[in-house]
Amino acid sequence: MKFEHHGKYKIAAASIMLLAVGLAGCGKTASSSKKSHDYTPKQLTVEFVPSSNAGTIEAKAKPLEGLLKKELGIPVKVAVSTDYNTIVEAMGSKKVDVGYLPPDAYVLAHKQYNAKVLLQAERYGVKEPNDQSTKKLVDYYRSQILVRKDSGIKNIQDLKNKTIATQDTTSTAGWIYPAVEMLNHGVNINKDGIKTVQVKGHDQGVLSVYNKNTDAAFVFQGARKLVLKDEPDIMQKVVPIYTTAKIPNDTITVRGDMSSKWQKKISKAFKDIAKTKKGHQIISSVYSHEGYVDSKDSNFDIIRKYDKEAAQLDK
Repeated sequence: MKFEHHGKYKIAAASIMLLAVGLAGCGKTASSSKKSHDYTPKQLTVEFVPSSNAGTIEAKAKPLEGLLKKELGIPVKVAVSTDYNTIVEAMGSKKVDVGYLPPDAYVLAHKQYNAKVLLQAERYGVKEPNDQSTKKLVDYYRSQILVRKDSGIKNIQDLKNKTIATQDTTSTAGWIYPAVEMLNHGVNINKDGIKTVQVKGHDQGVLSVYNKNTDAAFVFQGARKLVLKDEPDIMQKVVPIYTTAKIPNDTITVRGDMSSKWQKKISKAFKDIAKTKKGHQIISSVYSHEGYVDSKDSNFDIIRKYDKEAAQLDK
C-alpha cells in the first residue's frame, strides 16, 4: 500500500510528542520504568519490524519461538509489527518484551521508554556494482538512493522535482540518512519540488523504481537482492546514484524494566541460537544477520546526530 506524505519530520516529531503526552497521562509510568529493573517475563514476546513483506518475515521468524523457548525455559511468541513506531509504542506499553529494532527506532525507544540495547547484528559487508557480499563481518550497513538506469538521473541534484519512495520517517536507511545527506548536498526533500511516496518494505521501494511508479527510492544497500528472483534484470535496470555513510546495524532491544538477570539470559540465548545451524538459517533469511555482538547505547550517538540534522529539513 502506498500513500503520499509531506513535512515528514514534523509528523515524526508529532508522534514523539504524542508518546510523551501519553506517558504523562499514565502518571508515573515513564519514571517508574526507569527506576524499576526487576521485570521477570513468564512469557517472552518478541517483535520484528517489516523490512520487507511482513507475512514473509513472520513465516521465516516463527521457528525462533521453539529455539528461544528451549534456551530460556518459558513460552515465546514471535510476531511482526506493522511499522517502526508501533513496535516502539508496544515496548513502551509493556506489550512487547524484545524488539528487533533498527537504530533510529532504538534511539526513540530509549529516549521515550528507557529501552535497553543488548546486541547488534553482524552482517557480511556489501560492495558494488551488484550488491555482492564480502567475506568480512561488519556491525554496520549503508543506505542507497536507487534510480532506473535509463532515467537520466545521475546525482542528488537531479532529484529535484522528482518522486521518491521512502520508508517510515523513523527508518534510518529508508528516510533519515539519505534525506540528511541530500540536505548536505544542497537538496531539501521537503522543499525542492520533491514528491514522496511512503512504501512498506525496502523491497517495495526497489520495485517502485523498477516499475516506474517513482523516480527514486531510499533503501538499504543490498535491497535489490530482495526482488532478484522475481526480477532477474533488477541489477541492470535499477542502479544506485548515492551511498551514505555507515549506519549502526540492527539491534536486539529489551523493555526498560527488564531485570539484569534476564537481560543476560536473553543476550546469551540469541548469541547461542545464532551459532546453531537452524538458528543461523532463520536470522540470515529474515534480516541477513550472521550473528550478534554485545552493544551499548553510545554506539548510537551518530544516529542522534543525524536526527538533529533531520530536524533542519522543515526549517
